Amino acid sequence: MTSDFDYELPPGRVARYPAAHRADSRLLVLSRSTGRIEHRRFRDLPGLMGAGDLLVVNDTRVFPARLLGRKPTGAAGEVLLLRPAADDDDRVWEALVRPGRKLKPGRLLRVAPELAVRVLSACPDGRRIVRLESGMAASEALRRFGHTPLPPYIERDDEPLDRERYQTVYARHEGSVAAPTAGLHFTQALLDEVAGLGVARTALTLHVGTATFRPVEVDDPAHHGMDAEHYVVPDAAAREYGRCREREGRVWAVGTTVVRTLESVAEGGGRIRAGAGTTDLFIRPPFEFRAVDCLVTNFHLPRSTLLMLVAAFADIDTVRAAYAEAIATGYRFYSYGDAMALLP
Repeated sequence: MTSDFDYELPPGRVARYPAAHRADSRLLVLSRSTGRIEHRRFRDLPGLMGAGDLLVVNDTRVFPARLLGRKPTGAAGEVLLLRPAADDDDRVWEALVRPGRKLKPGRLLRVAPELAVRVLSACPDGRRIVRLESGMAASEALRRFGHTPLPPYIERDDEPLDRERYQTVYARHEGSVAAPTAGLHFTQALLDEVAGLGVARTALTLHVGTATFRPVEVDDPAHHGMDAEHYVVPDAAAREYGRCREREGRVWAVGTTVVRTLESVAEGGGRIRAGAGTTDLFIRPPFEFRAVDCLVTNFHLPRSTLLMLVAAFADIDTVRAAYAEAIATGYRFYSYGDAMALLP
């Protein structure tokens, strides 16, 4: 039941800002087989790895998807761009709007003298198809006037620091409206240290949507619908994965997005399928993992699909005990919070 994945987080435990230095975040190390817990710093992660292991990261890049503006009446409005909605026009997007009842088809939101957003149509699920109206390219308009789409639980406006810190150091392919937050703790120096230990690294791409924050609102998680998200698994990643399995190394997934992608393309026999596609895979207990041995992840919201994935990877009672320990010992939670490493 969904209530099995609920917990109480004391006030003040949601991290509203990142740690001063990425790798200084705390790291709760959890053995899935024994339930043993160790308290480390993220910079200690390389010491948990071994030569021949493979670190798999998600190299998606968050784009400045949030646009704030005014309606002709002067009332405030907001648009969150989700994904392009037209192959031949980069100005047309699928979006969420606020206030939804007021921003109907035909309405205009003025973001800046050089940029407006016009609502073209409404989708059955409440989303909108909108068009950016500007004399500049859409990418330039977003760079100049877009805001970093921080999660609502951070409860503050975005600041210049978020353009850098709500982004992994290896982000390459733009398309996410939420960061793959487990990767926020890595620095280039830490990645170099991992490589120096004989640990290989490869990247795939999964563009993260807003559904990552959506709680499961039905009593039975089996009735919860997942949004499909676009992924790309390069040939190089599939080859690197196969080599890791041949040498009997462990596969480390950096984040739940990597887990969902790898498990979506797992073919058995130590192989994954290269290519592009979409996945709506909902990983929850019980689930037989075929592609991942170790998981690095942040602490997730109650009743979320992300927490259910972690509980499937370890064990719901083990994860519940680890979360209780993290709360008792002052860990910071959610996107800008601390991390955990789940080992065999």
